[in-house]
Amino acid sequence: MDAAAPSDPTHPWEMWHDPEEEIRVGVSSCLLGNEVRFDGDHRFDRFVAEALGQWVSWVPVCPEVEIGLGVPRPPIRLEGRPEDPHLVEPGSGADLTGRMRAWAEARADALKALGLDGFVLKSRSPSCGPRRVKVLIEDGRVVRRGVGLFAGALAARWPDLPVEEEGQLVDPAVRENFVERLLCRHRWRTLFRLGSSSERLAAFHAAHELLLRAHTEAGWRRLGRLAAGHSPEAYGVELQKTMRWKTTPKRHIRVLRLVLDRLEGVLDPAENREIEDLIENYRVGRASLAHIRASLRRHTARHRVPSLADQLYLDPHPAEVALSD
Repeated sequence: MDAAAPSDPTHPWEMWHDPEEEIRVGVSSCLLGNEVRFDGDHRFDRFVAEALGQWVSWVPVCPEVEIGLGVPRPPIRLEGRPEDPHLVEPGSGADLTGRMRAWAEARADALKALGLDGFVLKSRSPSCGPRRVKVLIEDGRVVRRGVGLFAGALAARWPDLPVEEEGQLVDPAVRENFVERLLCRHRWRTLFRLGSSSERLAAFHAAHELLLRAHTEAGWRRLGRLAAGHSPEAYGVELQKTMRWKTTPKRHIRVLRLVLDRLEGVLDPAENREIEDLIENYRVGRASLAHIRASLRRHTARHRVPSLADQLYLDPHPAEVALSD
């Protein structure tokens, strides 16, 4: 695939993906329906396993099983200071902290060497939970301020990796941000692997313009300078930072109005009013972002607007992974 001159793909989001290169995403194994939990059960998640699973190649991880604990097994929990807890098996009093930390750091390094585009972690797990995990503190109270030991190692050793817990992916905005980040990371890895010439880097940046601006205008401007100076390594680092900024309805509305400005002179009054009404309905929560994007894609295609034809913002990911329809 020539990343600078894709051959008329069906969707803009496909323009920068190599069909021969897998989108690899780590996942807590129980979310795929694998019976690896302490009670021999699973926590199958339909969106993760089926909707997102159509497009990614999973790399399953179960920390407890991988450090040698059986299935079924006694339950474990976090105890002590929330910022530096111990992983304990309360039934026997066994402290698994050192064993889990050593394994988690080595596993995180191995996954980094493998090359992932994201990770979906099991919420509230003492090993995998990235936030709000229960910790039994010294006075006997339970607080939700802990981080699972594997999740903590992953974040510490790989801070720019898109990571989310399955419980948060039911939120449309969280899902949108996570999927955009992991697909953008994959597109960048593909470009870098195939060769980030000045022409390819410039084309990549141009196609991502509106998508980047929906995350942060300042980041988009910094990336523009790096693209103009052909600094691909620095561009890749800044790209991950920019995509970590979360989109918001306010930022989306600003970008949607930029799209409408580029359609000025090609839309008739009725079409312009339709888009204005959709943007207002989105602002007050009566229309979805996916609906507006679909309408703008139709107008862009019908009126053949070159400045919008290849913008990933209007078609950033497969419809199956959106929860805003």
